[in-house]
Amino acid sequence: MKRLLNLTIMVLLSILTFAQGASENSDPAIKSEFIFLSDDVSFPSCHASTIEETEHGLVAAWFGGTGEKHPDVGIWISRNMNGNWSSPVEVVNGVQNESLRYPCWNPVLFQPAEGPLMLFYKVGPNPRQWWGMLTTSDDEGLTWSNAVKLGTGPSDHLLGPIKNKPVQLKDGSILCPSSSETRNKWTIHFELSLDMGKTWEFIGPINDGVEFDAIQPSVLFHSGGLLQVLCRTKQGVISQSWSEDQGRTWGPMEATMLPNPNSGTDAVTLKDGRQILVYNHIIPSQTWGSRSKLNMAVSEDGINWSAAALLENDPDPDSEYSYPAVIQTRDGMIHLTYTWNRKVIKHVVIDPSKIKPKAIVDGAWPVN
Repeated sequence: MKRLLNLTIMVLLSILTFAQGASENSDPAIKSEFIFLSDDVSFPSCHASTIEETEHGLVAAWFGGTGEKHPDVGIWISRNMNGNWSSPVEVVNGVQNESLRYPCWNPVLFQPAEGPLMLFYKVGPNPRQWWGMLTTSDDEGLTWSNAVKLGTGPSDHLLGPIKNKPVQLKDGSILCPSSSETRNKWTIHFELSLDMGKTWEFIGPINDGVEFDAIQPSVLFHSGGLLQVLCRTKQGVISQSWSEDQGRTWGPMEATMLPNPNSGTDAVTLKDGRQILVYNHIIPSQTWGSRSKLNMAVSEDGINWSAAALLENDPDPDSEYSYPAVIQTRDGMIHLTYTWNRKVIKHVVIDPSKIKPKAIVDGAWPVN
Protein backbone atom coordinates (compact mmCIF):
# COMPACT_ATOMS: atom_id res chain seq x y z
CA MET A 1 0.00 0.00 0.00
CA LYS A 2 2.84 2.43 0.87
CA ARG A 3 4.55 1.71 -2.44
CA LEU A 4 1.33 2.33 -4.37
CA LEU A 5 0.76 5.57 -2.47
CA ASN A 6 4.28 6.80 -3.25
CA LEU A 7 3.84 6.04 -6.94
CA THR A 8 0.49 7.81 -7.02
CA ILE A 9 1.87 10.90 -5.30
CA MET A 10 4.82 11.07 -7.70
CA VAL A 11 2.64 10.83 -10.77
CA LEU A 12 0.17 13.41 -9.45
CA LEU A 13 3.00 15.83 -8.61
CA SER A 14 4.42 15.39 -12.09
CA ILE A 15 1.05 16.07 -13.68
CA LEU A 16 0.50 19.12 -11.49
CA THR A 17 3.87 20.77 -12.10
CA PHE A 18 3.78 19.96 -15.82
CA ALA A 19 0.24 21.36 -16.08
CA GLN A 20 1.30 24.53 -14.27
CA GLY A 21 4.06 24.99 -16.84
CA ALA A 22 1.76 24.11 -19.73
CA SER A 23 -0.85 26.63 -18.67
CA GLU A 24 1.72 29.42 -18.84
CA ASN A 25 3.71 28.68 -21.98
CA SER A 26 4.23 24.99 -22.68
CA ASP A 27 1.92 24.23 -25.60
CA PRO A 28 4.78 22.69 -27.63
CA ALA A 29 5.14 19.83 -25.13
CA ILE A 30 3.38 16.78 -26.54
CA LYS A 31 4.64 14.13 -24.12
CA SER A 32 5.87 14.01 -20.52
CA GLU A 33 6.89 10.85 -18.66
CA PHE A 34 9.22 9.39 -16.08
CA ILE A 35 11.86 7.03 -17.45
CA PHE A 36 11.44 4.98 -14.27
CA LEU A 37 9.69 5.28 -10.91
CA SER A 38 11.68 5.64 -7.69
CA ASP A 39 10.13 2.52 -6.12
CA ASP A 40 11.29 0.41 -9.07
CA VAL A 41 15.03 1.08 -8.71
CA SER A 42 17.64 0.36 -6.07
CA PHE A 43 19.18 3.85 -5.96
CA PRO A 44 17.46 6.55 -3.85
CA SER A 45 18.98 9.50 -5.72
CA CYS A 46 19.84 10.32 -9.34
CA HIS A 47 21.05 13.30 -11.36
CA ALA A 48 22.76 14.54 -14.53
CA SER A 49 20.91 12.70 -17.29
CA THR A 50 21.87 12.46 -20.96
CA ILE A 51 19.91 11.28 -23.99
CA GLU A 52 20.84 10.13 -27.50
CA GLU A 53 19.10 8.69 -30.56
CA THR A 54 20.33 5.43 -32.10
CA GLU A 55 19.17 3.68 -35.25
CA HIS A 56 16.23 2.00 -33.55
CA GLY A 57 15.36 4.24 -30.62
CA LEU A 58 16.52 6.31 -27.68
CA VAL A 59 19.07 5.68 -24.96
CA ALA A 60 19.25 7.65 -21.70
CA ALA A 61 21.82 7.59 -18.91
CA TRP A 62 22.36 9.27 -15.53
CA PHE A 63 24.29 8.78 -12.32
CA GLY A 64 22.53 7.10 -9.43
CA GLY A 65 23.27 5.92 -5.91
CA THR A 66 22.91 6.99 -2.30
CA GLY A 67 23.50 10.59 -3.33
CA GLU A 68 25.88 12.79 -5.32
CA LYS A 69 29.52 12.30 -4.23
CA HIS A 70 28.82 8.96 -2.51
CA PRO A 71 31.18 6.15 -3.55
CA ASP A 72 28.31 3.86 -4.53
CA VAL A 73 27.17 6.20 -7.33
CA GLY A 74 27.39 4.53 -10.74
CA ILE A 75 26.15 5.19 -14.27
CA TRP A 76 22.75 3.75 -15.18
CA ILE A 77 21.23 3.17 -18.62
CA SER A 78 17.68 2.80 -19.95
CA ARG A 79 16.77 2.05 -23.59
CA ASN A 80 13.60 2.95 -25.46
CA MET A 81 13.41 0.87 -28.62
CA ASN A 82 9.67 0.23 -28.84
CA GLY A 83 8.01 3.17 -27.15
CA ASN A 84 8.72 2.05 -23.60
CA TRP A 85 11.72 2.60 -21.36
CA SER A 86 13.54 -0.51 -20.19
CA SER A 87 14.37 -1.18 -16.55
CA PRO A 88 17.51 0.77 -15.62
CA VAL A 89 20.79 -1.14 -15.53
CA GLU A 90 24.06 -0.01 -13.97
CA VAL A 91 26.71 -0.27 -16.71
CA VAL A 92 29.81 1.23 -15.05
CA ASN A 93 30.99 2.14 -11.56
CA GLY A 94 33.98 3.73 -9.89
CA VAL A 95 35.54 0.66 -8.31
CA GLN A 96 39.35 1.00 -8.35
CA ASN A 97 40.26 -2.09 -6.32
CA GLU A 98 38.89 -4.24 -3.51
CA SER A 99 39.25 -1.44 -0.95
CA LEU A 100 38.71 1.73 -3.00
CA ARG A 101 35.68 2.98 -4.90
CA TYR A 102 35.04 6.51 -6.18
CA PRO A 103 31.73 8.02 -7.29
CA CYS A 104 30.85 8.37 -10.97
CA TRP A 105 29.64 11.68 -12.41
CA ASN A 106 27.97 13.34 -15.42
CA PRO A 107 27.49 10.71 -18.13
CA VAL A 108 27.30 11.96 -21.72
CA LEU A 109 25.99 9.83 -24.58
CA PHE A 110 27.04 10.51 -28.17
CA GLN A 111 26.29 8.67 -31.40
CA PRO A 112 28.75 9.67 -34.16
CA ALA A 113 27.77 9.38 -37.82
CA GLU A 114 29.75 6.14 -38.01
CA GLY A 115 30.94 3.87 -35.26
CA PRO A 116 29.64 2.73 -31.90
CA LEU A 117 27.54 4.62 -29.38
CA MET A 118 29.87 6.43 -26.99
CA LEU A 119 29.36 6.93 -23.27
CA PHE A 120 31.64 9.44 -21.57
CA TYR A 121 31.63 9.86 -17.81
CA LYS A 122 33.80 11.01 -14.93
CA VAL A 123 35.26 9.14 -11.96
CA GLY A 124 36.85 10.67 -8.87
CA PRO A 125 36.26 11.98 -5.37
CA ASN A 126 35.08 15.43 -6.54
CA PRO A 127 34.97 17.68 -9.65
CA ARG A 128 38.44 19.05 -8.89
CA GLN A 129 40.05 15.61 -8.94
CA TRP A 130 37.88 13.55 -11.32
CA TRP A 131 39.07 12.16 -14.66
CA GLY A 132 37.38 11.22 -17.93
CA MET A 133 36.36 7.71 -18.93
CA LEU A 134 34.92 6.27 -22.15
CA THR A 135 33.02 3.09 -22.95
CA THR A 136 31.30 2.17 -26.23
CA SER A 137 28.41 0.03 -27.40
CA ASP A 138 27.95 -1.73 -30.75
CA ASP A 139 24.34 -2.73 -30.02
CA GLU A 140 22.65 0.58 -29.15
CA GLY A 141 23.39 0.48 -25.45
CA LEU A 142 22.55 -3.16 -24.72
CA THR A 143 26.15 -4.15 -23.93
CA TRP A 144 29.26 -2.05 -23.33
CA SER A 145 33.00 -2.37 -23.82
CA ASN A 146 35.54 -2.22 -21.04
CA ALA A 147 35.88 1.41 -20.03
CA VAL A 148 39.17 3.21 -20.72
CA LYS A 149 40.62 6.36 -19.25
CA LEU A 150 40.83 9.37 -21.56
CA GLY A 151 44.53 10.05 -21.94
CA THR A 152 47.28 7.64 -20.97
CA GLY A 153 50.28 9.92 -20.39
CA PRO A 154 51.35 11.01 -16.88
CA SER A 155 50.54 14.63 -17.66
CA ASP A 156 47.22 13.94 -19.36
CA HIS A 157 44.14 15.28 -17.64
CA LEU A 158 41.41 14.73 -20.18
CA LEU A 159 37.82 14.92 -19.01
CA GLY A 160 35.76 14.46 -22.16
CA PRO A 161 32.47 16.35 -22.49
CA ILE A 162 31.87 17.67 -19.01
CA LYS A 163 28.05 17.54 -19.06
CA ASN A 164 26.70 18.28 -22.53
CA LYS A 165 27.01 16.30 -25.75
CA PRO A 166 29.92 16.47 -28.19
CA VAL A 167 29.36 17.60 -31.77
CA GLN A 168 30.74 16.14 -34.97
CA LEU A 169 32.30 18.70 -37.30
CA LYS A 170 32.38 18.76 -41.12
CA ASP A 171 35.70 16.91 -41.24
CA GLY A 172 34.31 14.11 -39.06
CA SER A 173 36.23 15.14 -35.96
CA ILE A 174 34.54 15.02 -32.57
CA LEU A 175 34.59 18.22 -30.52
CA CYS A 176 33.91 17.74 -26.81
CA PRO A 177 32.78 20.85 -24.88
CA SER A 178 34.53 20.58 -21.54
CA SER A 179 35.57 22.59 -18.50
CA SER A 180 37.71 22.51 -15.37
CA GLU A 181 36.86 23.46 -11.81
CA THR A 182 39.34 24.54 -9.15
CA ARG A 183 38.65 26.16 -5.80
CA ASN A 184 39.42 29.58 -7.30
CA LYS A 185 38.11 29.54 -10.87
CA TRP A 186 36.09 27.74 -13.51
CA THR A 187 37.34 27.63 -17.10
CA ILE A 188 36.08 26.33 -20.45
CA HIS A 189 38.18 24.19 -22.79
CA PHE A 190 37.63 21.70 -25.62
CA GLU A 191 38.96 18.26 -26.43
CA LEU A 192 39.13 17.37 -30.14
CA SER A 193 39.55 13.89 -31.62
CA LEU A 194 40.26 13.10 -35.27
CA ASP A 195 40.24 9.32 -34.73
CA MET A 196 36.99 8.51 -32.91
CA GLY A 197 38.38 9.04 -29.43
CA LYS A 198 41.71 7.22 -29.68
CA THR A 199 43.73 10.44 -29.31
CA TRP A 200 42.75 13.94 -28.27
CA GLU A 201 43.91 17.52 -28.76
CA PHE A 202 43.39 19.97 -25.89
CA ILE A 203 42.08 23.43 -26.89
CA GLY A 204 41.98 26.32 -24.44
CA PRO A 205 41.10 27.36 -21.86
CA ILE A 206 39.15 30.10 -23.60
CA ASN A 207 38.42 32.22 -20.49
CA ASP A 208 40.48 33.31 -17.49
CA GLY A 209 37.99 32.30 -14.81
CA VAL A 210 38.01 35.83 -13.41
CA GLU A 211 35.42 37.84 -15.33
CA PHE A 212 33.40 34.67 -15.85
CA ASP A 213 33.66 31.47 -13.86
CA ALA A 214 32.22 29.23 -16.58
CA ILE A 215 31.66 25.49 -16.96
CA GLN A 216 29.50 22.95 -18.82
CA PRO A 217 29.37 24.49 -22.33
CA SER A 218 26.95 23.50 -25.12
CA VAL A 219 27.93 23.89 -28.78
CA LEU A 220 25.61 25.49 -31.36
CA PHE A 221 26.00 25.74 -35.15
CA HIS A 222 25.42 28.91 -37.19
CA SER A 223 25.56 29.82 -40.86
CA GLY A 224 28.97 30.54 -42.37
CA GLY A 225 30.62 27.86 -40.22
CA LEU A 226 30.32 29.82 -36.99
CA LEU A 227 30.18 27.92 -33.70
CA GLN A 228 28.80 29.29 -30.45
CA VAL A 229 29.04 27.96 -26.91
CA LEU A 230 26.62 28.73 -24.10
CA CYS A 231 27.96 28.18 -20.58
CA ARG A 232 26.85 28.02 -16.95
CA THR A 233 28.53 30.65 -14.76
CA LYS A 234 28.79 31.85 -11.17
CA GLN A 235 27.95 35.37 -12.36
CA GLY A 236 24.17 34.94 -12.56
CA VAL A 237 24.06 34.80 -16.37
CA ILE A 238 24.59 32.34 -19.18
CA SER A 239 27.81 33.28 -20.97
CA GLN A 240 28.80 32.78 -24.61
CA SER A 241 31.80 32.66 -26.92
CA TRP A 242 32.12 32.32 -30.71
CA SER A 243 34.51 30.50 -33.05
CA GLU A 244 35.14 31.19 -36.73
CA ASP A 245 37.45 28.22 -37.34
CA GLN A 246 35.45 25.17 -36.26
CA GLY A 247 36.42 25.39 -32.62
CA ARG A 248 40.19 25.73 -32.91
CA THR A 249 40.16 29.27 -31.50
CA TRP A 250 37.48 31.24 -29.65
CA GLY A 251 36.58 34.88 -29.15
CA PRO A 252 36.16 36.65 -25.81
CA MET A 253 33.58 35.35 -23.37
CA GLU A 254 30.63 37.64 -22.75
CA ALA A 255 27.25 37.63 -21.07
CA THR A 256 24.07 36.65 -22.88
CA MET A 257 20.71 38.27 -22.12
CA LEU A 258 19.63 35.25 -20.04
CA PRO A 259 19.92 34.98 -16.24
CA ASN A 260 20.74 31.64 -14.60
CA PRO A 261 21.17 30.45 -10.98
CA ASN A 262 24.52 28.73 -11.50
CA SER A 263 22.70 25.66 -12.77
CA GLY A 264 23.34 23.28 -15.65
CA THR A 265 21.96 24.09 -19.10
CA ASP A 266 21.91 22.42 -22.51
CA ALA A 267 21.28 23.61 -26.05
CA VAL A 268 20.84 22.26 -29.57
CA THR A 269 20.68 23.65 -33.10
CA LEU A 270 17.51 22.57 -34.89
CA LYS A 271 17.42 21.44 -38.50
CA ASP A 272 15.60 24.65 -39.44
CA GLY A 273 18.45 26.75 -38.00
CA ARG A 274 16.74 27.85 -34.80
CA GLN A 275 18.60 27.50 -31.52
CA ILE A 276 17.02 25.87 -28.47
CA LEU A 277 18.24 26.33 -24.89
CA VAL A 278 16.90 24.58 -21.77
CA TYR A 279 17.82 26.13 -18.41
CA ASN A 280 16.59 27.45 -15.07
CA HIS A 281 15.45 31.07 -15.38
CA ILE A 282 15.72 33.35 -12.33
CA ILE A 283 15.22 36.98 -11.34
CA PRO A 284 18.13 38.77 -13.07
CA SER A 285 19.42 40.28 -9.81
CA GLN A 286 20.10 36.82 -8.34
CA THR A 287 23.30 34.85 -8.81
CA TRP A 288 22.14 31.72 -7.02
CA GLY A 289 18.43 31.00 -6.98
CA SER A 290 15.86 28.26 -7.02
CA ARG A 291 15.79 25.44 -9.59
CA SER A 292 12.03 25.06 -9.18
CA LYS A 293 11.34 26.41 -12.67
CA LEU A 294 12.68 24.84 -15.84
CA ASN A 295 12.53 26.88 -19.03
CA MET A 296 13.06 26.51 -22.76
CA ALA A 297 14.14 29.48 -24.85
CA VAL A 298 14.39 29.81 -28.64
CA SER A 299 16.51 32.07 -30.84
CA GLU A 300 17.01 32.73 -34.54
CA ASP A 301 20.56 34.03 -34.10
CA GLY A 302 21.83 32.76 -30.73
CA ILE A 303 21.85 36.33 -29.40
CA ASN A 304 18.22 37.39 -29.04
CA TRP A 305 16.24 34.83 -27.07
CA SER A 306 12.50 34.39 -26.58
CA ALA A 307 10.46 32.24 -24.22
CA ALA A 308 9.46 28.94 -25.85
CA ALA A 309 8.09 26.78 -23.01
CA LEU A 310 7.80 26.69 -19.24
CA LEU A 311 8.45 23.02 -18.57
CA GLU A 312 8.25 23.03 -14.77
CA ASN A 313 6.82 25.70 -12.48
CA ASP A 314 6.71 24.54 -8.88
CA PRO A 315 5.75 27.08 -6.19
CA ASP A 316 7.98 25.23 -3.73
CA PRO A 317 11.42 26.90 -4.04
CA ASP A 318 13.10 23.80 -2.64
CA SER A 319 11.93 21.67 -5.55
CA GLU A 320 14.53 20.86 -8.18
CA TYR A 321 14.14 20.39 -11.94
CA SER A 322 17.63 20.68 -13.30
CA TYR A 323 20.52 19.53 -15.47
CA PRO A 324 18.64 19.18 -18.76
CA ALA A 325 19.91 17.34 -21.82
CA VAL A 326 18.33 18.12 -25.20
CA ILE A 327 18.52 16.64 -28.72
CA GLN A 328 16.48 16.71 -31.93
CA THR A 329 15.65 13.31 -33.38
CA ARG A 330 15.35 12.33 -37.03
CA ASP A 331 11.57 12.85 -37.00
CA GLY A 332 12.13 16.49 -36.06
CA MET A 333 10.90 16.23 -32.46
CA ILE A 334 12.88 17.73 -29.58
CA HIS A 335 13.61 15.29 -26.75
CA LEU A 336 14.87 16.37 -23.38
CA THR A 337 15.59 14.70 -20.07
CA TYR A 338 16.22 16.28 -16.70
CA THR A 339 16.50 15.64 -12.97
CA TRP A 340 13.14 15.57 -11.19
CA ASN A 341 13.73 16.34 -7.50
CA ARG A 342 16.82 14.08 -7.49
CA LYS A 343 14.45 11.09 -7.35
CA VAL A 344 13.75 10.24 -11.00
CA ILE A 345 14.61 11.32 -14.54
CA LYS A 346 11.90 12.92 -16.63
CA HIS A 347 11.56 12.76 -20.41
CA VAL A 348 9.65 15.42 -22.35
CA VAL A 349 8.98 15.63 -26.10
CA ILE A 350 8.54 19.02 -27.77
CA ASP A 351 7.06 19.63 -31.22
CA PRO A 352 9.15 22.52 -32.60
CA SER A 353 6.42 23.46 -35.08
CA LYS A 354 4.22 24.41 -32.11
CA ILE A 355 6.68 26.79 -30.49
CA LYS A 356 5.21 30.29 -30.25
CA PRO A 357 7.95 32.63 -29.01
CA LYS A 358 7.15 35.26 -26.40
CA ALA A 359 9.38 38.18 -25.52
CA ILE A 360 11.68 38.11 -22.50
CA VAL A 361 11.69 41.77 -21.41
CA ASP A 362 14.39 43.03 -19.01
CA GLY A 363 15.22 39.46 -18.10
CA ALA A 364 11.70 38.66 -16.88
CA TRP A 365 10.05 35.44 -18.06
CA PRO A 366 6.57 36.18 -19.53
CA VAL A 367 3.71 35.27 -17.20
CA ASN A 368 1.38 33.98 -19.92
